[in-house]
Amino acid sequence: MQSLMTFRSHMSQALELARAAADAGEVPVGAVIVDPSGNIIAAERNRQRELRDPTAHAEMLAIRAAARRLQSERLVGCDLYVTLEPCPMCAAAISAARIARLYYGAPDPKSGGVSHGPRIFSHAQSHHVPEVYDGIAAEDSAALLRAFFAERRK
Repeated sequence: MQSLMTFRSHMSQALELARAAADAGEVPVGAVIVDPSGNIIAAERNRQRELRDPTAHAEMLAIRAAARRLQSERLVGCDLYVTLEPCPMCAAAISAARIARLYYGAPDPKSGGVSHGPRIFSHAQSHHVPEVYDGIAAEDSAALLRAFFAERRK
């Protein structure tokens, strides 16, 4: 079982990445992947505008980086920490990558794919279902998103 201190440090890193995304004009989402030993093997932020790539969500970029680092398409035993509930595309990638545990912050009733919307992991076609822990640093994550979109509406 993971210690509470390790858990907090990984979400803190994801929040730092989300802040960096906001500073770069991207939707503030950060993601960190940790190997079974507790080492961070990938840390990414949203970069759709920067890369001009609609799939450049923090989770997708982190999964790609972790797979390259491990030289495997399977991230068995790895944990993903992300500041926002993954969308359906990212949830499907999490399943395909065989992520062991998903920890996420703010819920996403509009575009989420885990607890909202299509609930990707509940379908028979989902080949792997990670353990899911929601609401981790949810208020901090939601505050970043609210501030980001409030600034855009000015």
